Amino acid sequence: MNRKLSRLALATLTLAGVLCSAGPVAAQVAGGSTTVGVAVLESTQIAMGWSVKKSLMGKTIYNDAGQKVGNVEDLIISPDKSVSYVIVGAGGFIGIGRHDVAIPVTQIKDQAGKLVMSGATKDMIKAMPAFEYAKHNAKRDQFVAAAEKDIAKAKTKVADLEKKAGAAAAEAKAGIELKITALKGDVISAEAKLGEMKQATAAHWKEFEAGVSAAIARMHKSIETATK
Repeated sequence: MNRKLSRLALATLTLAGVLCSAGPVAAQVAGGSTTVGVAVLESTQIAMGWSVKKSLMGKTIYNDAGQKVGNVEDLIISPDKSVSYVIVGAGGFIGIGRHDVAIPVTQIKDQAGKLVMSGATKDMIKAMPAFEYAKHNAKRDQFVAAAEKDIAKAKTKVADLEKKAGAAAAEAKAGIELKITALKGDVISAEAKLGEMKQATAAHWKEFEAGVSAAIARMHKSIETATK
């Protein structure tokens, strides 16, 4: 029993030491090199004793005026195993699209059960570059490129149909114009869905992938119908 307690005590002390390590002032995109420049407002030991699942993830961060800054989306652990940055989803709180930012852990403290980032303002958060997971960028870029290529093909088809309608007899023209209208609507829908996905960070683009794929599929169906 004493041996088990000793191991538990050692593990607890080790974890406390790791979580209390102060991170550097400049944050970087995970796997990339974009620097987030935020002056350190106050170095405090904030991680010790916190449960990531119960006390951090999804929790709201406030400034010291009681205004909401954002929600905790993730923690970034540096290679030396210290908790370095809290990833904060701030877009909805600063009035813009998806905008995740990396905040050094040392800039956030626990005040009476609330997570507080002293001195934070909407303008400060807006000025910070959006945080992105570099490893997700390639897949997202490939998906976007493929979707844009499909949309471009659909627009070319619309142009071809419009030329065909211009040279067709009245009866045939009416049917072609119906196909043009349907295809244009699907193109607009696909562009809108893709636009929504582009506004999301690399960490969240997957949430929009299904919607874009469905819109592209409808567009393909309209192209097939228009070709018959």
